[in-house]
Amino acid sequence: MKYYSKNKKGSMLAYALIVISIVSILLTSSMKIVVSHMKYGLTRASQEESLQIAEAGIYFYRWYLAHKVEGLTKKQVRVFWSSGNAYGVDSAYEDDFNGVGKYSITVTPPEANSTIVVVKSVGWSYKYPNIKRTVQVRFRQPSWSEFSVLCDSNIRFGAGTEVNGPIHSNGGIRFDGLAHNIISSSVQSYNDTDSDACNGNNEFGVHTCLPTADPAYPNPVPSRPDVFEAGRTFPTVEKDFDGVLADIADMKNEAGCSNVGSYCSSDHIVATNGIYFNNSGVGRHIQLQADGNFRIRTIQSYNTIFNNIVNYSGSWQTFAIPDGGIIFVEDNVWVEGKINNKSVTIVSADLSGGSDRNIFLQNDLEYTNYDGSDIIGLIAQGDVEVIKDSENDLRIDAALLAQNGRVGREYYSLVSWGWFGWGTCPCNWSWCEDHKDTITVYGSIATKKRYGFAWGDGCPRSTGYTNRILIYDNNLLYYPPPYFPTGTNYAIDLWNEL
Repeated sequence: MKYYSKNKKGSMLAYALIVISIVSILLTSSMKIVVSHMKYGLTRASQEESLQIAEAGIYFYRWYLAHKVEGLTKKQVRVFWSSGNAYGVDSAYEDDFNGVGKYSITVTPPEANSTIVVVKSVGWSYKYPNIKRTVQVRFRQPSWSEFSVLCDSNIRFGAGTEVNGPIHSNGGIRFDGLAHNIISSSVQSYNDTDSDACNGNNEFGVHTCLPTADPAYPNPVPSRPDVFEAGRTFPTVEKDFDGVLADIADMKNEAGCSNVGSYCSSDHIVATNGIYFNNSGVGRHIQLQADGNFRIRTIQSYNTIFNNIVNYSGSWQTFAIPDGGIIFVEDNVWVEGKINNKSVTIVSADLSGGSDRNIFLQNDLEYTNYDGSDIIGLIAQGDVEVIKDSENDLRIDAALLAQNGRVGREYYSLVSWGWFGWGTCPCNWSWCEDHKDTITVYGSIATKKRYGFAWGDGCPRSTGYTNRILIYDNNLLYYPPPYFPTGTNYAIDLWNEL
């Protein structure tokens, strides 16, 4: 019996030890799980905190740029980035965030003629300095070349028009085609004065009459994805066409003439960032060439009705195209030709107080490459005008800007020549009609006044180009022509966590 009792007690002890071991294992495992979850929670919280600190660095830099570059000219912005004083450019910029952590900012400044700034911000907390998060954003100054069409007045796009790029007007927009991008206006409502207006003086800032008409303002705005695939927005902030004059003055200076309010006496000046030509003759004829050069000749006289060149003064001169720079002519300019791996802006303006100067187009102006390595900007103080004797199939590869005038072609069929003198063609005189086949603009259009390459003239006929093809060059979104007008603020264009 004693032996049995002792054996029983030994068995109980063994069972107890087994139970205790199992419980210990379970408790240890449970504690490990609890501790692991606690550590995971703390890590997640710290990671989230580090991300918020990194984002705080990004928003600090946006505030910093707004205070440093807002209202500056193009030249002043370039000086800001090249000065070596911009935060984060030559070395990382670090700062405390509310006493809980720190961010470190490194910046890639804009390349030549780019509006893009890349900012990388690394954030961490003081409590867990080894847990870091990195955010990288792309800031961009909106350029005037990023609009397929930008206008300062009321504008209309007829039936059959199809546009890929964004459109904006400081006035009202009637759009009866198909828009694949956002259409915006700076007005809430306006009076559509075209004879076939939907509702007369009660139109939305952006509206359509086809295939069915929008209701009159102030009714609710319908969605209309059949016309506005990406939507429409109004009212929005105006684009300041008058302010472009300051950009033109900056371009003149960069081209080599610092006498902004008067002509430079030299026929031409070759500078680091461009070439300046004064007001000799009545204008200049420029032929761009794919070999990297351009020819230029002084014009002695031209037909002021049809805008074609009559005769020249002197012979052709040849210069290298100022890649990434300006060709500035303080007079009218006739331009044509082709470029290859070049980026250039041609300006026609008289800043001495004379009449507005124009750019005239007769023959093709083309790129060799359509991957962004070829960019042309045409900026006229007055009109960017397609002349009467323009090619029947005309192609213009460029971003066009008419600061005080319009981009377009005159109403030539209303004028006849002969023993009647200048006058209006009767409707049954078909011989004085003016028909062209196709015009293609590959780039963008910015125009003070309503643009147009074709017109009706009150007769059962029309004048100008039958086919008008507008193709937006997406490369202009990030690489506008040299010194082209842009907004002064940087906006976040792309956000990534690295």
